[in-house]
Amino acid sequence: MAEQLYQIMGRHRRDPLPERKPSWLKVKAPGGPTYLRLTQMMKELNLHTVCQEAHCPNIGECWEHGTATFMILGDVCTRNCAYCAVSHGRPPAYDIEEPARVGEAVAKLGLQHAVITSVDRDDLPDFGAYIFAETIRQIHQRLPGCSVEVLVPDFQGNENSIRAVLEARPEIYNHNTETVPRLYKKARPGGKYHRVMEIFRLAKRIAPDIPTKTGIILGMGETNEEVVEVMRDLRAVDVDILTLGQYLRPSDGHIALDRFVTPDEFRWFREVGMDMGFKHVESGPLVRSSYHAWEQVQAAGV
Repeated sequence: MAEQLYQIMGRHRRDPLPERKPSWLKVKAPGGPTYLRLTQMMKELNLHTVCQEAHCPNIGECWEHGTATFMILGDVCTRNCAYCAVSHGRPPAYDIEEPARVGEAVAKLGLQHAVITSVDRDDLPDFGAYIFAETIRQIHQRLPGCSVEVLVPDFQGNENSIRAVLEARPEIYNHNTETVPRLYKKARPGGKYHRVMEIFRLAKRIAPDIPTKTGIILGMGETNEEVVEVMRDLRAVDVDILTLGQYLRPSDGHIALDRFVTPDEFRWFREVGMDMGFKHVESGPLVRSSYHAWEQVQAAGV
């Protein structure tokens, strides 16, 4: 079965996609009491979540568990990735008070694990690193028992920015690889594949005890062999945690969907990743970078 899956997975789509999403991609619409409370709190504190901005399909499940991924540094990105639903353009002014508000929200929610991410801020001298670091410090100060995962942009590979965030001591340092090298120019024109690998190499040199994490989205035209090769590259720079999920096209203006990856195929990728030595692999159609993040913390030994 494994050999058969290896042969069929990852080939470019030959037949038209089905008109409807497969059953495994259907989720219940959000609307529970915890979801409504979180929505109101975000409005009151003038905070953004990637759950909302990126139209995450798991928002109902995660928010009902009292877990959210906070998006700092505004909701407008300086880059225009072809797969991403977040708005791009000229970002808002630098908000020095934002870390304190995030810390307040995390404390009010009583979270055990908080995920902090952001848009790219290529317009800032430190690319937003200070706000990340201060947000980590605010959360640890206000809720000492809460672990913090940061899902950071690439900071253009700037060592000082990467160091500033790591020295604030997040429990997990996450930066998404997103896709295979061949598709970078098309899908992620502002990023560089070799820079991603260098970021993880640098992170392990600065803070070898902090687990590193990354994610790949499937369905934009990559092949199975290319995905496995990326996984090998990530293990070569000692990445600890890997997530793999299905790409869902936000609009007709985004990169075309090439295929729906089946649950069996995702399970196969998980087996391959665990055999390679990742501490944890979260792999499934609805998986996003912070999906079941609290379980990944335990798997990484944090």
